Amino acid sequence: MAKVFKKTSKGGGLTLCLGKRDYVDHVDKVDQIDGVVKLDTADFGGRKVFVQLACAFRYGSDDLDVMGLCFRKDIWITHVQIYPENHKPSLSEMHDTLIKKLGDNTYPFSFEIPNNLPCSVSLQPGPDDKGKACGVDFEVKAFLANDKCNPDETIEKKDTARLVVRKIQYAPSQVGAGPKADICKGFMMSDKPVHLEASLTKDLYFHGESIPIKIKINNETNKTVKKFSVTVEQTTDIVLYSADKYSKSVYNQEFGETVESNSTYENTLNITPLLADNKEKRGLALDGRLKDEDTNLASTTMMRSSVEKDVLGILVSYKIKINLMVAGGGLLGGLTSSDVTVELPLMLMHPKPEVS
Repeated sequence: MAKVFKKTSKGGGLTLCLGKRDYVDHVDKVDQIDGVVKLDTADFGGRKVFVQLACAFRYGSDDLDVMGLCFRKDIWITHVQIYPENHKPSLSEMHDTLIKKLGDNTYPFSFEIPNNLPCSVSLQPGPDDKGKACGVDFEVKAFLANDKCNPDETIEKKDTARLVVRKIQYAPSQVGAGPKADICKGFMMSDKPVHLEASLTKDLYFHGESIPIKIKINNETNKTVKKFSVTVEQTTDIVLYSADKYSKSVYNQEFGETVESNSTYENTLNITPLLADNKEKRGLALDGRLKDEDTNLASTTMMRSSVEKDVLGILVSYKIKINLMVAGGGLLGGLTSSDVTVELPLMLMHPKPEVS
């Protein structure tokens, strides 16, 4: 194991340690979280040590928690007591490695993540926004307390150690056939229509992969197709606290090719939507971000039929829009125009890493 993730409480009594921070949702199950906490019990008194795993939706900074208002909604939460020893998981290879690294007074714990919980998604903050990003996150927290869940007990920050982890999903091994869409649109003062057809070679693409779009235009009208554009839109549906649904463009390019009256056009255009081109867009959905680590556009949410939509927190989807600008004819010439548009669904995900 090349790297160990550690966080020590300010009081020094707790050191929380994990061997990894990404946990994969395999559809039927999710990777188990195996970790340890190294204890210095000198100042514990009669207090106990608990470890908590929480999945929460954050829709405001901790700095804004005023007048009793909380900008965090727990979706799912569980606790275990590790000292005095009450929780004894079956020791995994990860546990053995961490215990060897941290030495004596190290207590193991394990958590099973339910597979109906959302994956980690964060909403891109604006340039002037401070604090933690809004979104869905998972947090492992070790803390000292007299009782596990006593709302009247104040847990000191100096007696707490936290690590954020991510629940992620990889693309399925089987890729389906690509979507296809077409439209036939007629115009006034023209006997025949414009026909637009667009298609993809497969239904799923990886982040950063070039996406070839096959476009066919058959212009049977007496008008000219002046230009066309290709746009990729990300739609973010926040279903936890309100019916907040919005779309943002993550790719847009205009093509100046004209298609004259009674002529055709056929081409394959390659596009690549990237976060690097969208750094200033506030509210854009990203794959869950870990501190000081870069990320990418959020992966498409893969919904299971048995999962309640509300549990998913943030739903992310993409579509490609191909839009033709058809110039008006007659006396007004190019001063008037009409649009011809088709849409294709797009899935963006990460490939499953090869097992070494």
